[in-house]
Amino acid sequence: MSDFNLKWGTILFLCSVFFCTTLFAEENNQQHTDSSIDQEYQLGSGDLLKITVFNQEDLSGEYTINGGGQISLPLIGTINAKNLTAKQVEQGIVNKLKPDYLLNPRVSVQVLNYRPFYILGEVKEPKSYPYVDGMTYLNAVAIAGGYTYRAKKDHVMVIRMNDPQKHELTLNMDEKVLPGDVIHVEERFF
Repeated sequence: MSDFNLKWGTILFLCSVFFCTTLFAEENNQQHTDSSIDQEYQLGSGDLLKITVFNQEDLSGEYTINGGGQISLPLIGTINAKNLTAKQVEQGIVNKLKPDYLLNPRVSVQVLNYRPFYILGEVKEPKSYPYVDGMTYLNAVAIAGGYTYRAKKDHVMVIRMNDPQKHELTLNMDEKVLPGDVIHVEERFF
């Protein structure tokens, strides 16, 4: 009888651990999904978009957002894209096509290439580089040829492209680069 109770006790314990683990994982996954939705990428000059208007090959293609933050499409002309998400640009295209050109337009907008980031200061090759999703500031320094011997290596100064006041932020080397960042590696004084 005690072996029977021990087996059932063990089974109940393992089931409760499994249930709690599953519950925690689901809650953690929901939090991650919500934070990803809140931080949707805002388009800017230099981004390359693939715009597909379904069943309309003449309207579909690849378009680069110009310096004014606009793209120019056949039939409907210019569309503002600066500081908008891909979904918002989709809706803008649908709104321009719907009344006069297509009855029920279906549009897809994808970002093919993000605008470059810029790295200045105490790196071996300061210039603009193509953005790579998930890269850190340390990766950006490595792409720029590494530090010079005078560089401060514990942080970088960054101006975000979407900040209208152009505030310079002090960020750690393991934080993520965003498209359009202007990164400045400072000189140390000793």
